[in-house]
Amino acid sequence: MAEPQSADVPASGYLVVRASGAAAARAAILGGGGDPEGIQLLLRCPVPRAVAESGARLTFADATLHLLPAGVVLLTVAAAKLSISFAELRPLMFRPVEVDAPLRSLFASAVAHVLSAGPRLDPHGLAHHLLGLAELVLRSALRVELDRVDALASRRREALEYMRAHLGEQSLSADKIAEALYISRRRLYQLFDDGQGVSERLKGLRVERAKALLADPAKAGRGIAEIARDCGFTSAPHFSRTFRRATGRTPREFREQALRG
Repeated sequence: MAEPQSADVPASGYLVVRASGAAAARAAILGGGGDPEGIQLLLRCPVPRAVAESGARLTFADATLHLLPAGVVLLTVAAAKLSISFAELRPLMFRPVEVDAPLRSLFASAVAHVLSAGPRLDPHGLAHHLLGLAELVLRSALRVELDRVDALASRRREALEYMRAHLGEQSLSADKIAEALYISRRRLYQLFDDGQGVSERLKGLRVERAKALLADPAKAGRGIAEIARDCGFTSAPHFSRTFRRATGRTPREFREQALRG
């Protein structure tokens, strides 16, 4: 079983969920692959000093509890024994996920008791206990993460709606959008952390609106400069350059082809 590398060790308050086993290794190397054999949970939490100094490892058929340096606990459970599928766990996989204080405290307490009393407990019952602990942590973290993703998606939709409603304003900027949504500029950029960013997204929306206006027969009498102003471009030349980079055609060429079609 692979031990965590230093880059995998979570910061305090964060959980890292990984896949383990031969199938996971093949998928990492070759891509694709089926479900992993095991699910690993890494979480930094306080443990009894005596246990932390000596280290500990408890191994069962379907679960392994291993105390790593710096108070990091590695709990590995058989993926097939979980009631949550690997597909459902994907939002948590291979990246730090914040865990709230009550769940961290519960996990730390359970681990401390298991490590101190484990050798004197029934192995079969203890394996079930660890599976249940993994289920609790995974389900709780997954719920919080899905709620966070839903909240981000909702705020992203609000930002896009505001952009579309104010595309004609040349002064529209990230600062103005953030102010309208009552969020910080940094938070706004976090909503669009897919590599495109706010300014590129805004530029893309303006080009899409321009394409719709240029292709509309009812707007055929409107000049290119007028359409540029309606879409928030500072000038007709700026509009033409931006439009051509995005579509490979000038606005006039695009209009002629669209109206002929």
